[in-house]
Amino acid sequence: MGAAMRRIQAGNALTAFGIGFTVPFLYIYVAQVRDLGSMAATCAFVAFALGALVALPFTGRVIDRRGPVPVVIGAAVTASAGALSLGLSTGVVPILLSALALGAGQAVMQPALATMIVWCSTPSTRTRAFALQFFMQNLGLGIGGLLGGQIVDESRPGSFTLLFGIEAVMFLVLAGVILSVRLPHVPSIKDAVPKDPSQAGGSGWKRLLRHKAMVQLCVLGFVVFFACYGQFESGLAAFGTEAAGISPSTLGFALAANTGAIVVAQFVVLKLVEKRRRSRVIALAGLIWTVAWVIAGFSGLGHGSAMMAAGAFVTTYALFGIGEAMLSPTLAPLVADLAPEGSVGQYNSAFALVKQMALALGPLGVPLGAGVPMLYIGIFVLVSLGIAALALRLGRRLSPAQDNPWVASRVVAQGGPAVAAEKAVVQDVAQDVVGERVHA
Repeated sequence: MGAAMRRIQAGNALTAFGIGFTVPFLYIYVAQVRDLGSMAATCAFVAFALGALVALPFTGRVIDRRGPVPVVIGAAVTASAGALSLGLSTGVVPILLSALALGAGQAVMQPALATMIVWCSTPSTRTRAFALQFFMQNLGLGIGGLLGGQIVDESRPGSFTLLFGIEAVMFLVLAGVILSVRLPHVPSIKDAVPKDPSQAGGSGWKRLLRHKAMVQLCVLGFVVFFACYGQFESGLAAFGTEAAGISPSTLGFALAANTGAIVVAQFVVLKLVEKRRRSRVIALAGLIWTVAWVIAGFSGLGHGSAMMAAGAFVTTYALFGIGEAMLSPTLAPLVADLAPEGSVGQYNSAFALVKQMALALGPLGVPLGAGVPMLYIGIFVLVSLGIAALALRLGRRLSPAQDNPWVASRVVAQGGPAVAAEKAVVQDVAQDVVGERVHA
């Protein structure tokens, strides 16, 4: 790992550490500490998501034209101002405006950081780089949440101001770290789909929507994020508390088990999946989540003891963590490998937008999880099986180099005719993209 990559990963981890201080306590802070009620707290979450949804459609073009470094710095400063303002605000309007800025800043920095990782990696090292990023993020979030829980005191609003202040400082630390990163002078994505002259016309979004493999990946990503991250703190939590009788403390332990599973299993899982086809790894994650939802359903049947229900619920979250550990070195590198040269920022931003949309719609599962629990479980069992089916279908559209870059890199390393064969694969993908534009 080069110096640039080490600094990017360190900045990522420190940012996650700062975010971990506040994420678990935002609802309590707005609704109880500032005494603004549950509706104001809900609106703060909506403002947070709205900031991301408004900013992300414009982020990709800026990254591709100006580079990711100024985008990360601008987003970090915006998020820092939003976090600090949120910690000092006492009224509804200032809190909503602060949440809007914080949400926009956090959302924009993610595709910019992902683009920096892509620029500093190769297809053969990209899988491990994104796995490390995910590991460091979860470790930072876990440690930050643990320390934040020791500092926070509902009777002292100043303790919450301190948490948001720490978060604001961590965003500024990220900006400082990124300023010190020396990226390649002429960034090029090795084995990226070549840029063709016809791409000069039309907007980046039109070109992306003509790229069938990327569209399929976005659909798959939406289902993945909706079925997993979108349910963690909404529908699945409602199911656990209402149908399974899970206590808030057990829910907190389940979330900790999810983070723990990721931290413990990430690099073990990485060794098992980095040499295998990405589409099949994603499909396997969908099957693991299918088992997780079935176990969650068992916890809500009421046939066993409260201890058994709690154990089943915690196991569900742990299995979700195993699936996440499989997806972290798979989805993000695949987005980068699908992106034509000069469009990595656009593709990363589009995928980040898909994730935010899935997270915004996640709470739609709350009424089912709380009111019709077994129907809720049945739907998400089918959704998880759908993830496996969509992944296998996507695999048929990917080139060998995109679906399994490790094998492709081994072929290239052997030289001779194999190199020409590999170049031909990449050229075929480029021609496919051009052909889609012509037929369109």
